[in-house]
Amino acid sequence: MYQQYLEIHPEVQEALAAGKAVVALESTIISHGMPYPQNIETARRVEEIVREHGAIPATIGILHGKLKVGLTDEELEYMGKGKDILKVSRRDLPFVVAKQLNGATTVASTMIIAALAGIKVFVTGGIGGVHRDAQETFDISADLTELANTNVAVVCAGAKSILDIGLTLEYLETHGVPVIGYQTEEFPAFYTRRSGFQTDYRVDSPEELAKALKAKWDLNLKGGMVIGNPIPEAFEMDYDTIHHAIADALKEAQETGIKGKETTPFLLSKIKALTGGKSLESNIQLVSNNAKVGAQLAVELAKL
Repeated sequence: MYQQYLEIHPEVQEALAAGKAVVALESTIISHGMPYPQNIETARRVEEIVREHGAIPATIGILHGKLKVGLTDEELEYMGKGKDILKVSRRDLPFVVAKQLNGATTVASTMIIAALAGIKVFVTGGIGGVHRDAQETFDISADLTELANTNVAVVCAGAKSILDIGLTLEYLETHGVPVIGYQTEEFPAFYTRRSGFQTDYRVDSPEELAKALKAKWDLNLKGGMVIGNPIPEAFEMDYDTIHHAIADALKEAQETGIKGKETTPFLLSKIKALTGGKSLESNIQLVSNNAKVGAQLAVELAKL
């Protein structure tokens, strides 16, 4: 039924049919997460890193209502430059598809499309989560419910530091989503390696990760897994600097009435301005690092 909406790149289709390692990549980071041309450069570099570590990259996006799994170079360029690219989460998918619109996929919608295509590993920057003051606003990202329901492992640099990380981890625990620290006991906070919160388990190798994932799905334990892979030390931002920048950005968002899906892009661009562009460089480096670990995991999973 859903195949009529899905368009899988021949190279990706071939790899999946042969049981080879494939890594899903999102497109929100291209269309809404970074400025041009860094967004396209980063997207291409991340695809290269996935290849260098033995897997096939499948960047996911929506063009003219088609769920694209594996974008061509021209399509990637369009996603980075296009002015008509909507930010698409689970709730938006039926309308963007039915109206034949263009969309960049968030963590939640990338997971859905990856699962439809049969891809088990997805690499992103940071997951969404429970927003600060969520006890009043109920602002909780659809990424979390997707992680509870969709069988895709997500390699990320933790949750975005603009969120309430403690509540995000509590929510994931309630829904039975394992939160793993890759070579760390502490859950990373996107721009920084530390958050002050522990992970459920520390795992030190892609082999160990792959075995845990296989066991989870063999046992029919529905849902994904969060693999927190800290930003490399050389590129992490100063903990206090980033927290002051976030506090200032949150205050401005509140004062100007920015809410819902506009919140994250606003906060990230504000933090970039407040940190003199250093946050953009950190963002690029952490995504590249996640691509390496995600590809290694996909290779090990394909062997099992």
